[in-house]
Amino acid sequence: MKKKLSKRYKNLVEMSKDKKMGTLEEAIKKIKRNCNAKFDESIDISLKLNLKKKKEEVNLRTLVNLPHGNGKKVKVAVLCEESKINEAKDSGAELVGSDNLVNDIASGKINFDKLISTPAMMSKMGKLGKILGPKGMMPNPKLGTVTSDVKKAVKAIKMGQIEIKNDKDGNIAASIGKKSFPDTKIIENYKSFIETLLKEKPKGIKGDFILSLFLTSTMGVSFKLKYKT
Repeated sequence: MKKKLSKRYKNLVEMSKDKKMGTLEEAIKKIKRNCNAKFDESIDISLKLNLKKKKEEVNLRTLVNLPHGNGKKVKVAVLCEESKINEAKDSGAELVGSDNLVNDIASGKINFDKLISTPAMMSKMGKLGKILGPKGMMPNPKLGTVTSDVKKAVKAIKMGQIEIKNDKDGNIAASIGKKSFPDTKIIENYKSFIETLLKEKPKGIKGDFILSLFLTSTMGVSFKLKYKT
């Protein structure tokens, strides 16, 4: 069944017929002009990456520190030993626990967006892999979510650290701000995102790494950006 487009969206498409590739600054202005939903729409970036090395598909998964965050509130849970409970609570985490948190997760109670675990508690995570793994919420030392420095990890997430990873077709998407953000903050977040991505370019990838780049809002149409690697 063909999805019916709303009158609001059809109007946006009509207003945005001139969608030639433009600069970041131009795209932000057009996107904000088209943001007419009744909430503070997110400003989203989506990219098609060259992740083919000969016949091998390469995966990319890393962290990006957005200097101004993306405007989304992240509920953080910390799984730690009893001796670190108070430290975890003082870090700003919304949910803190030990064996009780393990049992809650095992029973399907997932009332958080990010889970941080201390190394000492990882031995208890085995039975949670089938629950957290498919949701992409399993703590990972490479992504800073398995650590003894709970305070630092929670602060990084609260300050705007996001995780990105490509899908099977080499696409990556993320929110880099809100309509209410000043243009300068969106631009600075964008630059941090791109700089991090380019540093993560796998060795052996030939040609352009970023094949295409689009900017859009939650309820809006997308605009292709001029970009050269």
